Amino acid sequence: MKKALVPGTFDPITNGHLDVIGRASQMFDEIVVGVAASAKKGPLFSLDERVAFAREATAGFGNVTVEPFDDLLVHFAAEINANVVVKGLRAITDFEYEFQMTAANYRLNSDIETMFIMSPPQYMYLSSSIVREVASFNGEIGELVPPCVEAALRKRFAH
Repeated sequence: MKKALVPGTFDPITNGHLDVIGRASQMFDEIVVGVAASAKKGPLFSLDERVAFAREATAGFGNVTVEPFDDLLVHFAAEINANVVVKGLRAITDFEYEFQMTAANYRLNSDIETMFIMSPPQYMYLSSSIVREVASFNGEIGELVPPCVEAALRKRFAH
């Protein structure tokens, strides 16, 4: 059985994340979406909120589960018996960062492979930080995030 980990901070989860998760779910028997605590990043939403959003947004995928983690990525991957980490790539700047992270992760645990899924054109610009920025100015985000996230952002930024 092939199990993959799709990790991220998901602050909040976007339709770009869901595209990567959905495509990975077609390639692997089981997908674990790992929601990183990432306290150093100062997330807008709590870990519990981000996990809840991810669970609601991925409920339609039969082979996807969502778990929080607060450890090194390779430690979490080994703990859940995932032998592949799946990452989405949007632009060359993503590649440079992810290339460094992959090298570090390989050094820590060479049994865990990293696989990249390129974003389709409609999501190449999309990031959680852009979504938060647009939402903070009451901009249109309905096509960028799942409905549960849109509602939470509207509530968070209500003036």
